[in-house]
Amino acid sequence: MLTHLSINNYALINQLDIDFSSGLSIITGETGAGKSILLGALGLVLGNRADLSSLKDTSKKCVVEAKLDITNYNLYEFFEAAELDYENLTIIRREILPSGKSRAFVNDTPVNLMVLNDLKSQLIDVHSQHQTLQLSDTNFQFSVIDALAKNHENIDLYAKELQTLSKLKKDLENLEKNQQEATKQYEYNLFLFNELEKAKLQIDEQQDLEEKLEKLNNIEDIKLNLSEVLAISINDEIGIQNLVFILENRLSKIAPFSKEYQELFTRINSLKIELDDIVTELENANEQVEFDPLEAEQINDRLQLIYNLQKKHAVNSIAELLEVLDELSEKVSQVENADEFIKQKKKEIQEVSSKLDAIAAIISKARTTVIPDLQKSLEELLADLGMQNARFSIKITPTKNYFFNGKDELDFLFSANKGGNFGELKKVASGGELSRIMLSIKKILSENTQLPTIIFDEIDTGVSGEVSNKIAAIMQLMSQHMQVITITHLPQIASKGTQHYKVFKEEIDGETTTQLKKLASEERVKEIAEMLSGKELSESAIIHAKELLN
Repeated sequence: MLTHLSINNYALINQLDIDFSSGLSIITGETGAGKSILLGALGLVLGNRADLSSLKDTSKKCVVEAKLDITNYNLYEFFEAAELDYENLTIIRREILPSGKSRAFVNDTPVNLMVLNDLKSQLIDVHSQHQTLQLSDTNFQFSVIDALAKNHENIDLYAKELQTLSKLKKDLENLEKNQQEATKQYEYNLFLFNELEKAKLQIDEQQDLEEKLEKLNNIEDIKLNLSEVLAISINDEIGIQNLVFILENRLSKIAPFSKEYQELFTRINSLKIELDDIVTELENANEQVEFDPLEAEQINDRLQLIYNLQKKHAVNSIAELLEVLDELSEKVSQVENADEFIKQKKKEIQEVSSKLDAIAAIISKARTTVIPDLQKSLEELLADLGMQNARFSIKITPTKNYFFNGKDELDFLFSANKGGNFGELKKVASGGELSRIMLSIKKILSENTQLPTIIFDEIDTGVSGEVSNKIAAIMQLMSQHMQVITITHLPQIASKGTQHYKVFKEEIDGETTTQLKKLASEERVKEIAEMLSGKELSESAIIHAKELLN
């Protein structure tokens, strides 16, 4: 529940700190005193969008901070999933800087507005006149029924399966579209595929062929140089091989005389062995060097094929050609196996559809089960609120369509008068009747959902007299399960609060500011008396106020 609200530099508020308690809290004040400003500040800290117009002094930042006791509301998993530090006394802070930049924090951890709104939905329900208009919205009506039917988990499961179904249908659509396009290109793609496959390309083939062709094209030069190198190496008189042999022979005679000579002999011996090996390889290479015009022609033809394929497919290597081959294989295979792919995708769609149908049936059954009790409870509560002839006709109709929350259509009809025809709420209910219907719904929801705080913004619009006493009684009952804060203009309701706050304007140093104070007992008497008779207090108004408070 909300335990403290701190507001700095917001609208007409310089600085305001107020504590809240459990039970029923009343907020009153003259029209224009700033009750809506309080709700605006609370909405800001709970994730509503803001701009620089929210700042009272545009040279300073605006800070709104709310402290909430969330001890008994099983929110640990939410905090863990959002990577937030869980605290039983959680602090939410919102800042608007003079630059217009907005920042939000939960227990000093920066968060975005999406997280803040998700948290808000589990902490505070702010009922405004705008929300009363939601009564006619089918989604809101479904949300009420589903809350009572405890359909939350099944609807979440349904939503996940519906997302899967949507993706599968999109995949099928793409498959069928691609099949049509691919079929048009099939013959050409098949030709290109066969051409590349027939070429039997190897990844390093091009480099090897180019090296072989280079060798064949320079065969005479290679032969000449190899012959000269051999001549230099093996000449009996001046050949390198003979000279190294002489060096080895001379060093062998002095090697025994010192370690130094022995090392020189060992090194020249190694050189001789390496040179002999080189000469042998030179002789082999020289013997093998022959120009083969047929081989040269074959290599030329093979390379020309590779170059032509690379040019045709606008690539520069065999590796890229092999990638093109894989792509063509997939395109050809897609056409040749498209029917099988489409058949498999349709089977998957059918399986997910069956799952959805089963979940939707469970959701629908749960809705149908709670509707009679909902109708009865609403009609009984509205009878207490002066609408003795109020009747509801709530019907669930299963369909073949997949909606975001199931497969049902909902008729939520209302009749205010005895023997009257049923119609849509927005067409047959007045503003005062809509307020009482909404209060009744909130009363029923408070007994079936675990929400820490609810705030009513003038839900008593259009009612007076005994009905206002009934509204107050309902709020008192609700406050036994949750914290209830209500902004009211009716003394009958104001008198029933556990605590009473007054919003008022005052002028300080020529500047108008909005203030909020918790009223003591005598101050409550005066405030309620003023609500009864105006600023000119009469003795009868004071007596009446005391009677209401008692």
